[in-house]
Amino acid sequence: EVQLVESGGGSVQAGGSLTLSCVGSGLRFDDYAIGWFRQAPGKDREILACISSSGERYADTESGRFTISSDNFKNTVYLQMVSLKPEDTAIYYCAADFLSELRSGFPCSIQQSYTYLYKYWGQWTQVTVSS
Repeated sequence: EVQLVESGGGSVQAGGSLTLSCVGSGLRFDDYAIGWFRQAPGKDREILACISSSGERYADTESGRFTISSDNFKNTVYLQMVSLKPEDTAIYYCAADFLSELRSGFPCSIQQSYTYLYKYWGQWTQVTVSS
């Protein structure tokens, strides 16, 4: 059974930093793309970044403040966030997209319209940024 567990959220002041972690079990990260998402109050869920064996991709809205990375030995994907703003306040999720043989080696899916490909979801971790 694929399970993802996020951690690292918390409360910070504007301008601060946080690093979120997503630990996976029941899967080999080499076979999956992992995405980080967030959902702010009253807003739709949005994808922020994703990573696979082909590399990393970022949503256009994130102009260099977020960095995704992975440690496949630890089955962990990280999202480093710097220069946080109050509008970054949201619940943050990681999710996994199994890359079948047909999609092996493909870039991870970063377009909002393809987020349905992420079938496995973690619980969430809360990030609160105060001004």
